[in-house]
Amino acid sequence: MRSLLYFLLLACCLSTINAQTTKDKKYTILLTGASFASSNNGWFELGCKELGAKPINRAVPAEAIADAANKMSKGELYSRKELENIDVFVIMHVHDKDVADETGLKENYEDYTVPFDRSNYAAAYDYVIKQYITECYNLKFDKKSKYYNTPGGKPAVIVLCTHWHDARTVFNPAIRKLGAKWGFPVVEFDKYIGFSKDHLHPVTGKQYSIVYAHNNEKIGGVEFGWHPYEGKSQYIQQRMGAIFADLMKKVLPLEQ
Repeated sequence: MRSLLYFLLLACCLSTINAQTTKDKKYTILLTGASFASSNNGWFELGCKELGAKPINRAVPAEAIADAANKMSKGELYSRKELENIDVFVIMHVHDKDVADETGLKENYEDYTVPFDRSNYAAAYDYVIKQYITECYNLKFDKKSKYYNTPGGKPAVIVLCTHWHDARTVFNPAIRKLGAKWGFPVVEFDKYIGFSKDHLHPVTGKQYSIVYAHNNEKIGGVEFGWHPYEGKSQYIQQRMGAIFADLMKKVLPLEQ
């Protein structure tokens, strides 16, 4: 009898602690991306911990921005409840493509033909951005939403990301251009990661990024580090987490 009472008391305490922990989270941050953003890396989760935020990591290895757009078109990237609670939507799809190319962009996101393939990364980015902004605004018409009848609906806070280092010379400038177009903050991993493609490692004589990666890729005939070592204990993941958290402190509202 005492054992049963102890067990019930312990279960009750754990439930209370878990509920309190969830309640104490000041923010909710949604991330979409591919292999550089998936949860086995750790930088996003580390950054959210620093911010006191609940991480919702929807990044999937081998996916692209087209996959995120297709999930959004089917209502699968986030739920209605999650939309209500998300404070920031972070996008880290970093294939080395010109995502700021305005050729063929539609004024209304509903005019795009879905599903997307990977022939036009810029169009998929445009779709994701416009649909998220639209869905946030339209919460002003939803009687179940806390944003019902507010002038602008839910603030649509979108944050973009560069690649983890500066070797992707097509994507990195393009994502900055896209950020400037929309007025979105950009997490500049490439600027603050601590090394550059313009200087070789003084000991190895190779690209600096190779030291921190478990595999390599060639860009313009030059070999660079591709995927950084994974896990929250890894230096690059910790540094990316710090870079991410630093920007987010400038983006998140002061009071919740």
